[in-house]
Amino acid sequence: MPETLVIAFGLFFLLEGILPLIFPSIWRETFKKVTEFNDGQIRFFGFFSVLLGIMLILIAN
Repeated sequence: MPETLVIAFGLFFLLEGILPLIFPSIWRETFKKVTEFNDGQIRFFGFFSVLLGIMLILIAN
């Protein structure tokens, strides 16, 4: 179980790092736009991400 968790975090960081590695200017502009969102919009994206993650985990099992 612990090695699966480490692999999951590794994949997370790998995927999160691709955009700033390849397209740093696009990543910077996107990050600036996200900082302008209100709390409700950020919570919606967070909820959607959690829901999508749960669905993917359930599908994978």
